[in-house]
Amino acid sequence: MFDLSLEGGAARLILNRPEARNAIPADAWRGLGDTARAAAAAGAGLLVVEGAGSAFCAGADLSDFAAMRGAPERVAEFRLAMREGLDALAALPIPTIARVEGPCFGAGVALALACDLRLAGPAASFAITPAKLGISYPQEDVHRLVALVGPGQASRLLLTALPVGAAEAHRIGLAELCMEDMEAELARLCAAILAGHRESHASLKRAVALAARGVVADPEQDRAFDALIVSETEG
Repeated sequence: MFDLSLEGGAARLILNRPEARNAIPADAWRGLGDTARAAAAAGAGLLVVEGAGSAFCAGADLSDFAAMRGAPERVAEFRLAMREGLDALAALPIPTIARVEGPCFGAGVALALACDLRLAGPAASFAITPAKLGISYPQEDVHRLVALVGPGQASRLLLTALPVGAAEAHRIGLAELCMEDMEAELARLCAAILAGHRESHASLKRAVALAARGVVADPEQDRAFDALIVSETEG
């Protein structure tokens, strides 16, 4: 269900299951990671993640849950597969952008959180709904959510399960940009990113991830800082 294309240095990963609002089946999550890594391996300078049709992603495919009842090993396999796919996306050395148009629910929000930037179109809506289903949300995704919007807004989203629109998502920090003309803004961002340096992007992405975890100083980041200046000077 993951379609990958590459044009002009920008890769596009399309969740292509519009008949299910791009819900991701339990056995497909590792494919998300494989596709994301393939984009970087192909030489892309950035990756845009979007949904086919009128939705970004309805989250996990709830029809899979019936087969997991009474089978804890299947639940663990699903959780680990989802984690592997999302972590692979988050760990890419290239910038990633979630282009959110239409519903972005449940694990779909976790998918958007695994990207570096979230762009919300005018019809975008976000909802984290495990409380409605009597389940919980993976801790790694809660961590990303709290790091992005703070504990109060995270509690609001998780405990009420109520949707927020594009403007509200932008206000609370869930979406970095909210715009009417998605194509123009996305093109502007992609051009700016592609004009940058790949090794700089990789180092800066790691720095942001460390800072989000409260890391103030890091020897590997110090070495990268020094090495990049040396290589630029020598070049």
